[in-house]
Amino acid sequence: MAASYDKSISQAQSNETQKAVDDFNALDTDAKLGWLYLVYKKMGNSITPAAPAAAEPELAPILLGDYLKLSDEQQLDIMRDIVNRKDTEYSRAYGAIKENNQLLVWYAWAVAMGDTVVGMPNNYEPTKATNDLLSQIEGLDFEEQMSVLRTIAGEMGYTNVKPIETQAQTGKTSSL
Repeated sequence: MAASYDKSISQAQSNETQKAVDDFNALDTDAKLGWLYLVYKKMGNSITPAAPAAAEPELAPILLGDYLKLSDEQQLDIMRDIVNRKDTEYSRAYGAIKENNQLLVWYAWAVAMGDTVVGMPNNYEPTKATNDLLSQIEGLDFEEQMSVLRTIAGEMGYTNVKPIETQAQTGKTSSL
């Protein structure tokens, strides 16, 4: 499934995948971050990882390089800003890349958690809603999981780029 250029169009195609996206959107900011961490922790077991070849890490140097040099609190603030779509430097950098690269950012951060990325608090206990959503995505097949993850990743971050109107929307044909 190709990434959508119009971020306002959900890639979650079925009722089941759209429900998972809606359930994610109903979580609070820190629950969303916890859920993303748990998803990536389970990758390769009950959740299928996306093909790394589908991403281009060189497109996100601020998120995969500079970010790693920041304090734990700064990193956590940046994650929260991205989840909340705030207009910040890092949220704009995240919003400027396509969904596969956005998924790579979250994956790289999850792998580095507790090392060069702020770790989960030792006393972290996922909420019932977080656990239920995790069970939901574990029950989906690969394509459905990727649909949900791409939709969620694509809805985060800040961008003021608007999709190009189609011929059907404008009523005009393209010209040279």
